[in-house]
Amino acid sequence: MESCFYTTISLPSSSSSPFSIFSIQGSASNVGRKFSKSCMHPQLLSCQLPKPFLQLNGRPKYRLNQRKSAYLSSATYKEPISAEKQGWDLGRFFKTLYFFNGPPSPAKIVEFVIEKLSGSSPEESEKKMGTSDYVLVVGATGGVGRRVVNNLRKKGLPVKALVRNEEKARKMLGPDIELIVGDITKESTLVAQYFKGVKKVINAASVIIGPKEGDTPDRAKYSQGVKFFEPEIKGDSPEMVEYIGMKNLINAVRESVGLRTGKLLFGFEDQLSKELDWGALDDVVMGGVSESTFQVDRTGGEGGKPAGLFKGIVSTANNGGFTSIRTKNFFSPVDLSAYDGFEVRLKGDGRRYKLIVRTSTDWDTVGYTASFDTIGGQWQSIRLPFSSLRPVFRARTVSDAPPFNPSNVVSFQLMFSKFEYDGKLNPTFVEGPFELPLSTIKAYIKDPITPRFVHVSSAGVTRPDRPGIDLSKQPPAVRLNKELDFVLTFKLKGEDLIRESGIPYTIVRPCALTEEPAGADLVFDQGDNITGKISREEIALICIAALESPYACDKTFEVKSVVPFSEPFTVDPENPPPEKDYNIYFQMLKDGITGKESLEQGAIAV
Repeated sequence: MESCFYTTISLPSSSSSPFSIFSIQGSASNVGRKFSKSCMHPQLLSCQLPKPFLQLNGRPKYRLNQRKSAYLSSATYKEPISAEKQGWDLGRFFKTLYFFNGPPSPAKIVEFVIEKLSGSSPEESEKKMGTSDYVLVVGATGGVGRRVVNNLRKKGLPVKALVRNEEKARKMLGPDIELIVGDITKESTLVAQYFKGVKKVINAASVIIGPKEGDTPDRAKYSQGVKFFEPEIKGDSPEMVEYIGMKNLINAVRESVGLRTGKLLFGFEDQLSKELDWGALDDVVMGGVSESTFQVDRTGGEGGKPAGLFKGIVSTANNGGFTSIRTKNFFSPVDLSAYDGFEVRLKGDGRRYKLIVRTSTDWDTVGYTASFDTIGGQWQSIRLPFSSLRPVFRARTVSDAPPFNPSNVVSFQLMFSKFEYDGKLNPTFVEGPFELPLSTIKAYIKDPITPRFVHVSSAGVTRPDRPGIDLSKQPPAVRLNKELDFVLTFKLKGEDLIRESGIPYTIVRPCALTEEPAGADLVFDQGDNITGKISREEIALICIAALESPYACDKTFEVKSVVPFSEPFTVDPENPPPEKDYNIYFQMLKDGITGKESLEQGAIAV
């Protein structure tokens, strides 16, 4: 049965200023829906309700006489909320109003009234932004990149391609491909807004190496591999492409693809800190006397580190029963679509609290809410998946509200309340003082974590400086690293940037690339020791498979086919080889093996 607890507050005067209308989720009311006579106290039934003072959403809203006590439905609650009447702190009410809304102005009042009279409801003001989880392919017109694009599209996955030459890309990839025109060597061309909706990246961009004597228009000599011509760098240097370009690309996509350790939204963690502008939002806005504060205790966290402290005294006097702190709206919305939920690190007190997240800058709007229980006297991390957030408006679930949109988060609220949702009570509620130390609020990626950034590097990147290596037995790129402007050295530096970025990654190091079809048996290895050849088509398929495999996450490996260089590999179109399960290979990979171990051991020996 619905509760008839009413939260619309009017000042003691007859003013109908829109700023006298204040609704808070801690209440159990369903303002805007009809009162149920069966849930009303006889005192309320016996009094004549005043005429509507303002039509909101086409439905009347009433001001209840303050001397009447509102009772909750006897079917839900056996005792009245209000045990006593206390004086209402009008000054604190206006202080709260001022903190969140600023000084009232005629323009604000007119805008408020027009909006309400237009009939739009809070549910209607919530618009879900349409976003797709794009895979961004960098170097999309290269030998591996275009194959990655084609195979992603065959799978029906949404693709964006980062290219330098739009005309060339349209001819090669088709007219309907979504393009981002930019150059990884030019940071100014990689505008963060262009990458909105990108959730995963496959980077196949590479410095261009070509024959000194020139090549055919379709780069036939290049396609055969460096082994078959005397090479030189064409275009931008290895440092610009492999190192500076990698740094620019990581910076451009970091926010959209997410970090393995999550995104700090509030609090103090290691050397990072993120503070928000919190203000108290208590039941004073509905005539109650509960009171809370939020402050930063520089030594109140774990191990004497800083922590926020939400504390106060909660009372059910004057039909109250909740305290909360709420942030001002963020300067710009926060995009958390790369993540899966909120993680709150706090020291519990055995009570149940609520986290309320808003995706609209409107004051009185749907809040996406999750309750959580705490353990008394113990620091704990509480994970609240985005999927667990329920749309709530004035303590009622809004069944037709749009799903939570993590790409447009504008404010947070923490609440301790007598009320749960839809007429239920908080089973841990007690009146009196409370305090909740809070060290962090973060967005997290759920387990198992899969790679968000797959990079095509090269076998041999650790070998030019490896002690005791016989260069005469190494591929041309290793022997000619210095002549090729230290191409492998800068590829390794680029790899290190990925490993240090915090983005979940996979680094694929192919041996010599060929135009042969995919399908040959493969050798996966780690430590940067193998030589051989592998199909560009096979590398494209490996990159796509890595995006979905937790076994490939944060791994670096080399790969080649078992077919010797001297033997061509062909496929019978009538009897193609079966599709590979690349997870079988990924499962054998180990953490932390890059081939740099040999360099470090050599340095120690010296």
